[in-house]
Amino acid sequence: MPETQPYLTLKLAHELYRKAPERLAPAERQRLDNVVARQMKIEQRILATPDAAQVVLPVSSVDRPLAEIRQRYDSETEFAADLEKSGLSPAALRAAIERDLTVEAVLERVASQTAAVTETDVEIFYLTHRERFLRPASRTLRHILITVNESLAGNERDAVRIRIDEIRARLQKSPERFAEQALKHSECPTAMNGGLLGAVTRGQLYAEIEPAAFALRSGELSAVVESPMGFHVIFCEAIETPAELPLASVRDKVRTHLEDTRRRTAQKSWIAGLFARGA
Repeated sequence: MPETQPYLTLKLAHELYRKAPERLAPAERQRLDNVVARQMKIEQRILATPDAAQVVLPVSSVDRPLAEIRQRYDSETEFAADLEKSGLSPAALRAAIERDLTVEAVLERVASQTAAVTETDVEIFYLTHRERFLRPASRTLRHILITVNESLAGNERDAVRIRIDEIRARLQKSPERFAEQALKHSECPTAMNGGLLGAVTRGQLYAEIEPAAFALRSGELSAVVESPMGFHVIFCEAIETPAELPLASVRDKVRTHLEDTRRRTAQKSWIAGLFARGA
């Protein structure tokens, strides 16, 4: 199948790196070549099975991925040039996509034979993996940001510090005005929503801001804090303590996880059997 390798190279370069093969760095290209070689061996075994011979592909199923590939290019000329560069003709590309879809159809048939996930399976997984279903502590925060830009009049560091101190002084007297003041003064896009950052967990904020934000009590205003963006004032609206998520709220997620795991396991086992039998 000499035309399969160029197609796999083109396809996997896009999937792994969102790049054309010729734009890959040496280390990226080496990894790509290894993945392509391994994938080719697997596909050859799958396509030699009786299951593959039974697959009938609708024409439309091939047309869709062809159209998706074509849409990555600005012009037909660019598309044709890239195909030629990759060692592919339009006919070879179509044939390679047909083989790719045949492999997917066979693997889907294998996966479809797995046992259905029951409610008991879902509940057992939830009970034996409770540590996965903990909601971390979070705080609902608002902030006001004044950026520092020494080349912009009024946004020099000293001027910004004066402005943010004045804003904080007003908020100390009337913290209920925080959203109003954020809308009026903040230079962050969140200003349009009253400075609302939403429910924030540790690791989501700048390192310079996080300690101050997570030291606040509910309804408390922070001191002025400086980050690489500029100066902030933070307001804590609410604190959510760590809690276990109820089964009802994660049931669908658990079911999907178990179904995907069973499908992948069945496919890997079936492929391993092909190599074990020397098919």
